[in-house]
Amino acid sequence: MPGKLYGIGVGPGDPELLTLKAVRIIRECGVIFVPGEDYQDSVAYQIARQAVPEMERKTVIGVPVPMTRNKAERAAAHRQAAGQIFPWLDKGYEAGFLNLGDVTIYASYLYIHRLAVAQGYEAELVNGVPSFCAAAARLGTGLVEDAQQLHILPQPQQIREGLSLPGTRVIMKMGKNTGQVKLWLKESGQKIRMVERCGMQGEKVYHSADEIPEDASYYSLLIVGEQGQDDQ
Repeated sequence: MPGKLYGIGVGPGDPELLTLKAVRIIRECGVIFVPGEDYQDSVAYQIARQAVPEMERKTVIGVPVPMTRNKAERAAAHRQAAGQIFPWLDKGYEAGFLNLGDVTIYASYLYIHRLAVAQGYEAELVNGVPSFCAAAARLGTGLVEDAQQLHILPQPQQIREGLSLPGTRVIMKMGKNTGQVKLWLKESGQKIRMVERCGMQGEKVYHSADEIPEDASYYSLLIVGEQGQDDQ
């Protein structure tokens, strides 16, 4: 019988935020896959290893998953990743694929999951704590309450228009566009806060657009606009 594939969300950075289910499944899997050619450099691996030290004695394999917006390149990389993973399932291994944050929110693993299901393999999604929930907790605030709306803006071209949406806006993956995003934030005049490397070494909190550095880490998340009554 083929083995089962698990997409495992490891949370945003703090190893104590791994769920009990994630820890159990990592322990039960015979092979672990992590994004990145060298698994020891993988952020997801380093987070999970702290919560499950025995993972160091497991077979761990790095899978290149390039961060690109080119759909053709991305699809080719996911097919190649599936080609690394599926032979282990054919041998009957239970396999886990680690993913930062939650596996249902802009997750690289989701594409591999769909390929596995399409090929008839059994696959399961194991939720993790989303980065924006962890960032809000770090700031000591709620994201939304009562009838407030929540909007997630993951791409620069969505941000300027998204700043006019009602409720709370979460901005992710600014990358090289940090400078432009800062200008839009200043123009909007709205309250913003940012957490960089939430739960990781080097975590920093910023309370205004002026404080945000131009070279902010990829692992940066902004919360803009309405928050809870504790902020009023």
